[in-house]
Amino acid sequence: MKFEADTHAHTIASGHAYSTIREMAAAGAKKGLKALALTEHAPKMPGTCQMYYFQNLDVVPREMCGIQMLFGAELNIMGPDGTLDLPEKVCRDLDIVIASIHPPCYGFEHTVEENTQAYIEVMKKPYVNIIGHPDDGRFPVNYEAVVKAAKETGTLLELNNSSLRPQSFRQGTRENSIAILELCKRYEVPVTTGSDAHVDVDAGNFGNIEEILQYCSFPEELVVTTDFEKLKPYLNLYRAK
Repeated sequence: MKFEADTHAHTIASGHAYSTIREMAAAGAKKGLKALALTEHAPKMPGTCQMYYFQNLDVVPREMCGIQMLFGAELNIMGPDGTLDLPEKVCRDLDIVIASIHPPCYGFEHTVEENTQAYIEVMKKPYVNIIGHPDDGRFPVNYEAVVKAAKETGTLLELNNSSLRPQSFRQGTRENSIAILELCKRYEVPVTTGSDAHVDVDAGNFGNIEEILQYCSFPEELVVTTDFEKLKPYLNLYRAK
């Protein structure tokens, strides 16, 4: 498959990433992307930027190096009730919004049922476009329930290239990604692809994702990032405010 968009990447603003906005844009353009999303970690992640950063993103140009730039946030899911760490008003003004579970914000003490509930509650929020790295086995979930909720709410589930690295700290990601893809095939639920790049050389890097899509014989029509026009309806930027 040829990918036109990367829906998950970070800059130095996230605190533990290493490249600037323009460095990421240049790298994405070099990879042949038409669109690159920079989704900084939201305020409850240690070391990241604060709310004013996200409120001021309208000053940043949306085209750089000949590609469409999308600016948003990777929100932290704070608990099973689906609480997030940026206000709804701020999120609605972002181009793209990911919601993810991260240990420093969510903890490890929750059950399968609570983890599943957390994702489902978050997907009910119309300004959340993507569930980030749902493959992380440290937070086991009922994938069938999550995939069905994604279909019902029009939320994209993410294939995360960083998760699938051999040295990834996330657990069981290959097996879990396969399970997600098989369910998405069964229920005809689209997925998105995020490099989760924290340095410019990884922007638009989907090598691990490509391998697993081929392994699962996953249909290209369900991968929204193979055509930027397929992705647009899922983004806040292209929805009526």
